[in-house]
Amino acid sequence: MMDILPAYLAGAVTFGYLVAAVFFLRFWRKTRDRLFLAFGVAFGLLSANQMLATAIGAGDENVVFAYILRVLGFVLILAAIVDKSLSMRR
Repeated sequence: MMDILPAYLAGAVTFGYLVAAVFFLRFWRKTRDRLFLAFGVAFGLLSANQMLATAIGAGDENVVFAYILRVLGFVLILAAIVDKSLSMRR
Protein backbone atom coordinates (compact mmCIF):
# COMPACT_ATOMS: atom_id res chain seq x y z
CA MET A 1 0.00 0.00 0.00
CA MET A 2 2.76 2.43 0.89
CA ASP A 3 4.60 1.74 -2.38
CA ILE A 4 1.67 3.01 -4.43
CA LEU A 5 1.28 6.30 -2.56
CA PRO A 6 4.32 8.12 -4.08
CA ALA A 7 3.26 7.15 -7.61
CA TYR A 8 -0.30 8.26 -6.89
CA LEU A 9 0.87 11.63 -5.57
CA ALA A 10 3.24 12.08 -8.53
CA GLY A 11 0.32 11.44 -10.86
CA ALA A 12 -1.81 13.96 -9.01
CA VAL A 13 0.92 16.61 -9.25
CA THR A 14 1.39 15.86 -12.96
CA PHE A 15 -2.35 16.20 -13.54
CA GLY A 16 -2.37 19.50 -11.62
CA TYR A 17 0.38 20.88 -13.83
CA LEU A 18 -1.52 19.77 -16.94
CA VAL A 19 -4.73 21.43 -15.72
CA ALA A 20 -2.81 24.67 -15.09
CA ALA A 21 -1.25 24.48 -18.58
CA VAL A 22 -4.64 24.04 -20.23
CA PHE A 23 -6.08 26.84 -18.11
CA PHE A 24 -3.39 29.32 -19.21
CA LEU A 25 -3.48 28.20 -22.85
CA ARG A 26 -7.23 28.74 -22.86
CA PHE A 27 -6.76 32.32 -21.69
CA TRP A 28 -4.02 32.79 -24.29
CA ARG A 29 -6.43 31.76 -27.05
CA LYS A 30 -8.89 34.42 -25.88
CA THR A 31 -6.46 37.29 -25.27
CA ARG A 32 -3.35 36.43 -27.37
CA ASP A 33 -1.26 37.72 -24.45
CA ARG A 34 2.25 36.24 -24.47
CA LEU A 35 2.23 35.96 -20.68
CA PHE A 36 -0.51 33.32 -20.77
CA LEU A 37 1.28 31.43 -23.54
CA ALA A 38 4.53 31.40 -21.57
CA PHE A 39 2.77 30.22 -18.41
CA GLY A 40 0.97 27.48 -20.35
CA VAL A 41 4.18 26.21 -21.92
CA ALA A 42 6.01 26.46 -18.58
CA PHE A 43 3.39 24.37 -16.80
CA GLY A 44 3.56 21.88 -19.66
CA LEU A 45 7.31 21.62 -19.07
CA LEU A 46 6.75 21.15 -15.34
CA SER A 47 4.27 18.37 -16.11
CA ALA A 48 6.75 16.67 -18.45
CA ASN A 49 9.44 17.00 -15.79
CA GLN A 50 7.20 15.34 -13.21
CA MET A 51 6.39 12.47 -15.60
CA LEU A 52 10.07 11.98 -16.47
CA ALA A 53 11.21 12.08 -12.85
CA THR A 54 8.57 9.53 -11.87
CA ALA A 55 9.31 7.26 -14.83
CA ILE A 56 13.05 7.05 -14.14
CA GLY A 57 12.60 6.95 -10.38
CA ALA A 58 14.42 10.20 -9.68
CA GLY A 59 13.11 10.70 -6.16
CA ASP A 60 16.04 12.81 -5.06
CA GLU A 61 17.84 15.80 -6.49
CA ASN A 62 20.98 13.78 -7.28
CA VAL A 63 19.67 13.04 -10.78
CA VAL A 64 20.35 16.46 -12.25
CA PHE A 65 19.30 15.85 -15.85
CA ALA A 66 15.77 14.98 -14.72
CA TYR A 67 15.24 18.51 -13.47
CA ILE A 68 16.38 20.47 -16.52
CA LEU A 69 12.78 20.80 -17.70
CA ARG A 70 11.82 22.26 -14.32
CA VAL A 71 14.56 24.86 -14.56
CA LEU A 72 13.48 25.76 -18.11
CA GLY A 73 9.88 26.13 -16.92
CA PHE A 74 10.84 28.49 -14.11
CA VAL A 75 13.14 30.51 -16.37
CA LEU A 76 10.30 30.83 -18.87
CA ILE A 77 7.94 32.07 -16.14
CA LEU A 78 10.52 34.59 -14.95
CA ALA A 79 11.22 35.82 -18.49
CA ALA A 80 7.49 36.20 -19.18
CA ILE A 81 6.98 38.27 -16.04
CA VAL A 82 9.93 40.52 -16.88
CA ASP A 83 8.70 40.88 -20.49
CA LYS A 84 5.20 41.81 -19.30
CA SER A 85 6.56 44.35 -16.82
CA LEU A 86 8.79 45.99 -19.41
CA SER A 87 6.05 46.10 -22.04
CA MET A 88 3.64 47.77 -19.61
CA ARG A 89 6.11 50.59 -18.97
CA ARG A 90 6.20 51.53 -22.65
